[in-house]
Amino acid sequence: MAVHQAEQVAAGLNRLGADTELIKLTTAGDRWMGDLAALGGKGAFVKEIDNALLRGEADVAVHCLKDIPGDVPIPPGTTFAAYLAREDVRDAVISRTGAALADLSAGARVGTSSVRRTAQLRLRHPHLDIQPLRGNVNTRLARLDEGHFDAIIAAVSGLRRVGQQHRITETLTVDHMCPPIGAGIIVLQCRDDDDEVKQLAAQLDHPGTRRHATAERAMLHALQGHCNSPIAGLATDAPGGRIILRGKVFSADGSRWLDAQDWGVEDDPESLGFFIGSNLLRQGARRLIDEIPH
Repeated sequence: MAVHQAEQVAAGLNRLGADTELIKLTTAGDRWMGDLAALGGKGAFVKEIDNALLRGEADVAVHCLKDIPGDVPIPPGTTFAAYLAREDVRDAVISRTGAALADLSAGARVGTSSVRRTAQLRLRHPHLDIQPLRGNVNTRLARLDEGHFDAIIAAVSGLRRVGQQHRITETLTVDHMCPPIGAGIIVLQCRDDDDEVKQLAAQLDHPGTRRHATAERAMLHALQGHCNSPIAGLATDAPGGRIILRGKVFSADGSRWLDAQDWGVEDDPESLGFFIGSNLLRQGARRLIDEIPH
């Protein structure tokens, strides 16, 4: 999937007249099949790529925004030059029998490595047995087909990128499964002093997606959640040039959750994000986050 994303970006840059070369890196997060907390969290997916960028071995880094930690700044000397138009933010169910989540029998094994998904599944479907599942989309589908799971949860956008959208049994609404911060967004990171590349990459920027991403990540930064924090949120447009942001924080077992939603003006999405984050903190988000080991 990462290669597909990079190829998508390269094609866009080629249309602008740039010559491109793909540099494929396997990150620690890709290699590790255990708990991400042992590797320092989601940053394990981007650290090697950031280093290649800073060393001048690459000029543009292609990231899934949801994999970039929100509790620490991006490396000094780098900047987000472009946010590509957002793809589908929803999660999908793929079951071996074609059954929807609600129709799976008690004790059915559902695979996901996401603490966000796990908390919401345990909240809404306590009859299911939620088990850890790591690996790329095709690896997870293979584990399902081999009979290790009765169903798995995967991002709709990820399934589409690898041509597996036909496997979807059920697409969950964002009310049923609130997405991660930055869901469906590919971001281009460049060196801050590379004006030529920054200006080139900026031509691929989607302003609406940038606004939504800014609001969501400001909320995440305000919460200072760690890699095991079940935090979800989504910014959307509203009439009159406004943005609506909804944020949620869950306990690990989904038995407790906090919810906040409000609107802000489109020219200051960051303030909206910090406002929602502060609202969740006033409700007790700090206690929920700190109770979870990491």
